[in-house]
Amino acid sequence: MTSRLRLATAVVVGTALVLLSVATAITIGPADLSVGDVVAVVREHLGGPPADLSSLRAAIVWELRLPRSILAAACGAGLAVCGAVLQSLLRNPLADPFVLGISSGASTGAVMVAVLGIGAGTLGLTGGAFVGALVSFALVVLLAWAAGSGPDKLILAGVAGTQLFAALTSFIVLTSADPEQTRGVLVWLLGSLGGARWSDALLVSVVVAAGTLVCVVLARSLDAFAFGTDAAGTLGVPVGRTRAVLLVTTAAITAVAVAAAGAIGFVGLVLPHAARAVVGPRHRALVPVTALAGAVFLVWADTVARVLVEPQELPVGVVTALVGVPAFALILGRRGRRA
Repeated sequence: MTSRLRLATAVVVGTALVLLSVATAITIGPADLSVGDVVAVVREHLGGPPADLSSLRAAIVWELRLPRSILAAACGAGLAVCGAVLQSLLRNPLADPFVLGISSGASTGAVMVAVLGIGAGTLGLTGGAFVGALVSFALVVLLAWAAGSGPDKLILAGVAGTQLFAALTSFIVLTSADPEQTRGVLVWLLGSLGGARWSDALLVSVVVAAGTLVCVVLARSLDAFAFGTDAAGTLGVPVGRTRAVLLVTTAAITAVAVAAAGAIGFVGLVLPHAARAVVGPRHRALVPVTALAGAVFLVWADTVARVLVEPQELPVGVVTALVGVPAFALILGRRGRRA
């Protein structure tokens, strides 16, 4: 099978899995729904014939579960793409927005807007998260540069940055938020899709789609970065400009995902490695397949979080961590054996 045919097959199968996962996830829960009911409600809102459902069941599909599943798919796709890009850009298989402190910084920026009201009238929650993501990543890079060269230094700096911004977030919440705000923010910081709205789902989907397209366009540059910045420059890649575009793109995707769903860890760490096992390291194939794999993964992680301890909900970040930590240990073990 040629590489193009394998990519086309992977994209078609992945897209079908995303659509099937979203439709099936909506049916899981106390409401008596089927995939046919979901299709009927969507068709009605797209101008088709009325669905043969009660108004309550139709509202559960359209107002509650469909935007939530779409938001889960968009966040999963975006975070997975960010992981694939950062792993290539930084030449480190352990890089992802959560490990490098980008998600933690975005959380701090969003909390400063939501709790302290800083920039609420100009930046908004997403803008605050974007600024926090950029600041945190700049700090991590500065710490890594001060500690000396080497990919492991960047991971250690990311751990330090994550702890710093997590502490700042906790300080802001505990000193400035009322009890109700504190509870809501703490649940959100663990990753929660419970309050998903259509506006959130549409914003994240648009930003993730645009960011993924940018990464696909720059796929050859990402391939070159895998050999180092000097090699990329020799191959004609404008290193500084390309790196800046990719870092801003990953920061923007992380910011909208964090603003909508909180800090969800390990998606960007695990899924790129799974996608590489299917389509190889070339980013023209890796980026779209990673996005589809991330979408499927987070839709089902959110479904498990929603029904595992009914009637309560687990934060989706708890589920991704339960899957991600063993995968993280496996990656570390493989790196140790290769060293």
